[in-house]
Amino acid sequence: MTPSRDENLRLAVLGALPFPLPQGSQVFMRELTRALTQAGARATVLTYGRGIGNPPEDLHCLSTPGWSTPRSMRSGPHPGKPFADALLWWAYRRATSQHVFDWAIAHNAEAAAIALAARPQTGVPVVYVAHTILAEELSAYGSKRCSAQLDRMGGRIDRLIAHKADAVVTLSDDGLSALAPHSRGPITMIPPGHTLEAPPDASLIARTCAEHRIKPGTYILYSGNLDGYQELETLARAAERLRDDSPPIVVATHDALRAANASQALRQSLRIVSVKKFESMRALIHGARCLVLPRTRRGGFPIKLLNYMEAARPIVALEGVAEGLQDGVSARLLPHPTDPSRLAEALNELNLDRALRNRLGEGARTRLVTEHRWAPIGDRWRTFLESAER
Repeated sequence: MTPSRDENLRLAVLGALPFPLPQGSQVFMRELTRALTQAGARATVLTYGRGIGNPPEDLHCLSTPGWSTPRSMRSGPHPGKPFADALLWWAYRRATSQHVFDWAIAHNAEAAAIALAARPQTGVPVVYVAHTILAEELSAYGSKRCSAQLDRMGGRIDRLIAHKADAVVTLSDDGLSALAPHSRGPITMIPPGHTLEAPPDASLIARTCAEHRIKPGTYILYSGNLDGYQELETLARAAERLRDDSPPIVVATHDALRAANASQALRQSLRIVSVKKFESMRALIHGARCLVLPRTRRGGFPIKLLNYMEAARPIVALEGVAEGLQDGVSARLLPHPTDPSRLAEALNELNLDRALRNRLGEGARTRLVTEHRWAPIGDRWRTFLESAER
């Protein structure tokens, strides 16, 4: 079959991950694809075949067979990945035999490697969307004694893919600084966007909190996965240093298995709860007194941060991780690196100062509204792709 060119910008969007799934990378990939479609592009999404629920009906999605997807839906290395990636490469090659694509939008290093491996046959230029910097993150998936070697390996992967890709988009300034010296094509930083929704009603917040035996406004919340790069051990040690009258720290995750098997060290200091639906997670976020992001590894943009900002609750995070937020204006930012004592001090401060909580929460939401709307971000992406094509 001879492919026919479409007059619109045609994109193959690759993700070497289960889809759909209520995790940051999958949510960002889905919403960016929608924004690009709204900006006039025509997109085909190619991913692993087994996620949670059905693929979005408004997107054209192709996938590998569900049985070939690694059983674990965690991010990071997995023994089943090479086979799943080979099938994703084949699915992508088959798609390119039926359509002409102007760009392959490859989310994360693994998808970029697949698109680059196929490029000699497909001729489709590759945009590497760097969700993270592996020189910072790869060591989170191995033992501490191998941290230095894994970070060096991650750095080599960062440099190689940035050099081989036809264009690079990072999600943060730190990511841009890390990859720009190695990119041979155009490179830019475009942050992720967010679609604002009405806040959950008070009854939903109260019901969701009651399910987990907490009350609205009386807990500190971390929401998200339990992978090592989230630094939940630091959060647990900070919890041990909180004032006696401080609210408990609740860790809410969609990963029921990981929640059930969380280490005793985490369970002694943190309340770990499993949340099935995103609307329930959103209700917990909006019901929290303050929100915490203990991650220390820079180079990406935590998608949960956008949900935090929408809730207009005060955020405690680290400088260089909470991209775009300003200490004392839209968040309480701690120096990088930090320690459990500093994290506990910041949480204690917010617990005692309602005016500060309100000011930081409103500042975060204002930043979200002014800088993270999807429509202008989709336009920025299209402008970048059209200029890179020339």
